[in-house]
Amino acid sequence: MKLVAELSMYPLNEQYIAPIKTFIERLNSYSELDVSTSATSTIVRGEYDATMAILTKEMRRSHEEVGQAIFVCKFLNGDAMKSEQ
Repeated sequence: MKLVAELSMYPLNEQYIAPIKTFIERLNSYSELDVSTSATSTIVRGEYDATMAILTKEMRRSHEEVGQAIFVCKFLNGDAMKSEQ
């Protein structure tokens, strides 16, 4: 099953741009993910379990490195999206 996740990250500190860029760069380092970034969010596509495992790992890492950050996420069934097109 495919997963499509739309994420926005809001680090709760004054220097917020660098942690966002770092998070996106880490997501882009995974060959199993298709990552596209806009001004307000990043869309990640991949196999459901692998994508969720990567997001869990990288969101946790961001919390460990940045401290407090808000992640706003939308998760969609990528397989169902194909049938609606």
